[in-house]
Order: sequence, then structure tokens, then C-alpha cells
Amino acid sequence: MLRITVITVTYNSEATVAETMDSILAQIYPDIEYIVVDGGSTDKTIDIIRQYEPHFQGRMRWISEPDQGIYDAMNKGIAMATGEVIGMLNSDDLFIDAEVLTDIASAFEDRQIACIHGNLYFVKHDDTNHIVRIWESSPYKPNSFARGWHPAHPTFYVRREYYIRFGGYDTAFPVSADFELMLRFLEKHRLHSLFINRFLVKMRMGGESTGSLRSIYVGNRNVMKAFHKNGIPVSPLYPVFRLAPKVINKIKLKLHLK
Repeated sequence: MLRITVITVTYNSEATVAETMDSILAQIYPDIEYIVVDGGSTDKTIDIIRQYEPHFQGRMRWISEPDQGIYDAMNKGIAMATGEVIGMLNSDDLFIDAEVLTDIASAFEDRQIACIHGNLYFVKHDDTNHIVRIWESSPYKPNSFARGWHPAHPTFYVRREYYIRFGGYDTAFPVSADFELMLRFLEKHRLHSLFINRFLVKMRMGGESTGSLRSIYVGNRNVMKAFHKNGIPVSPLYPVFRLAPKVINKIKLKLHLK
């Protein structure tokens, strides 16, 4: 059976991390390795992690130590992982339902599939049943990134062998290392990907790349650097192109909620 490693990065996450871990415990898929990488929390996060650890019955490992930011912490988790497939579920996110990892494992039964992605709900920070935005994705097509497309990172699962071969998150990108990694894997190395056309994750608004106008500005600047780093041509108007999928998904949200 395919083992899936789910990595949760935490830092002072006492308000949300229990719900994240509950959504992992609720998964019906049996072969899960769960890794928590804490950045040295000073609130009750560590107490909550210790409280939940026995419920994972040996499937959970965790560390708590200072790091150089969220992507450095993700790289630590990848280095600890033993699963054939790796995905991230941050400490303010949760799976949509109990069958998410079952569906992901089914997709990876095809050995040609190197990575998968799906759809995402953005939800209110204090009410995860309140949908604020949707991210309905689509299958990857060559050169899609330059046209404003990219997967929702919390739904992006990759075979561990490709992290070993092509590297992890580039911490020189403080806001958009997730974008750079997906760009590198899909556009530069053309990993064989599969789109699962269903919602996989609820993501609370206010994360590293959704929180503020300044973060959005820095993110756009960083994604332009990501294209250049990987030798992929992109128009100077790319930040404008990037808005188009968001507008389309806003329209889809209205239809979705009717």
C-alpha cells in the first residue's frame, strides 16, 4: 500500500492546529505518516501536539525548534518523510472530508503520475463552513504558468523521489517558494501530473500569500523572479494575467453558492 506523508508546519497555532489534526485523524485511508514541524511555539501549540500524538498510534512524528520561516520548516518535514508521496496541510487548513487521502492514493496507483492537484475552498478564519472564495483548477498544460495558471499549493501532492531529484522549497523566495517549486516541477521538469476534479482542502484566509496587499505585491515580484530563475519566458504583464483566474473563480463562487 502506498504511504502518504502529510506535513503540518506550525508556529503559535493553538487556535487552529487541533482542527487540522482532527481532519487528518478522520481520514479513512490507513497508511498515513504525519509529521509536524513546529518553529518553537510559545503558546499552547506544543501542549496540543503532545495531547494528539497518542491518537496517531505511532504514525506521528514531530519536532519543535527555531527555523528560517515556513518554507525552511517544510524542507525539514520533507527531509523527515518516509512516505512515497508527500503533501502539505498547514496548521490553519483542513481536509474537506474523510476520503481525500483515499482519492489521492488512488490517483498515484498509476506509476506514471508524479504529482496531483485539485480544487480548494478559501474559508473565513473563524468559520471554516463559510466559503469566501473557490479555486477550481484544471489539468496542467505546457506553458500554463505564464498565462496565469498554477495549482493550489495545499492540494499539490508529489512523489518523494522528485524532491530528492529536483530539490525542495527555495527559501530565497520568502513568500512564493511554493509557486517556484510547482513551476520548477511542472514547467521546467515537466513532471507527469494529474488533476483531481474535486475539492480537497479548506484554507483559511490570511495565510502567508493571501494575507495582505503587501504580501500580494511581494508575491508577484517573487513569481517573476521564479520564472527568470528557471529560465522560463514570461510577459511583464504576468501580474495582470494572474488576476484572470481569480475573477473567473469569483464568478464560479456565485454560481456554486446558488
